[in-house]
Amino acid sequence: MKLKDKVALITGGSSGIGKASAILFAKEGAKIVIADVNDDGGKETVEEILEMGYSAAYVHSDVSRSEDCRKMIEFAESTYGQLDILFNNAGIMDSRDDNAEVTNEDTWDLTMNINAKGVFLGCKYGIPALKRAGGGSIINTASFVSLLGAATPQIAYTASKGAVLALSRELAVIHAREGIRVNALCPGPLRTELLMKFLDTEEKKQRRLVHIPMGRFGEAEEMAKAALFLASEDSSYITGSDFVVDGGITAAYVTPE
Repeated sequence: MKLKDKVALITGGSSGIGKASAILFAKEGAKIVIADVNDDGGKETVEEILEMGYSAAYVHSDVSRSEDCRKMIEFAESTYGQLDILFNNAGIMDSRDDNAEVTNEDTWDLTMNINAKGVFLGCKYGIPALKRAGGGSIINTASFVSLLGAATPQIAYTASKGAVLALSRELAVIHAREGIRVNALCPGPLRTELLMKFLDTEEKKQRRLVHIPMGRFGEAEEMAKAALFLASEDSSYITGSDFVVDGGITAAYVTPE
């Protein structure tokens, strides 16, 4: 088991990458804390893990709120005694997000508060806990759009994920000698509810697919396997990376003949 005796807190664990990672991490020996605003979905993930015979607990947390982030870290430590892995995965992709001329300030602020500020707050309260545990791994969910522009306009989302990438690099440098690794997971387009709601027409889906050399959307379970690598000692010499898992989209962002 790659995560035996480890405690992992995963935000946004009610669905998508978060849920797939929670289940995989549990199978690899970790005790799981799910933090989310979707109480029903988060508790369902916990129930699935418990039914498999593993350990998991749920805490309500709006990652854009400082007090909620402080409490989710406290919950993890009080429930399981320590925190070894922090997966700042919660995020949104607002359907109102578009180009700079169209996107309103409310959409910008909401997206930045959850996607960027939420990662900052998770690290703000999570890093002291990792120090108390003697070190650990932080995984922050960025995106392939933090490395290049998206064909479908989503200016707030792209900016927020760029912030996650920059934040992750700086934290990695600052905390490397404290035994804390920080990496940004950069998924390509995925067949998750989050993206499929945003790409709500066949035309929008094809505008993404045409740029992916592998010719398909990725799966949440594939991102979970990448996250497991970053969480485990298999990646013990990796920190400050933009860990790209994207079907080749950033290697060949061109329209095929």
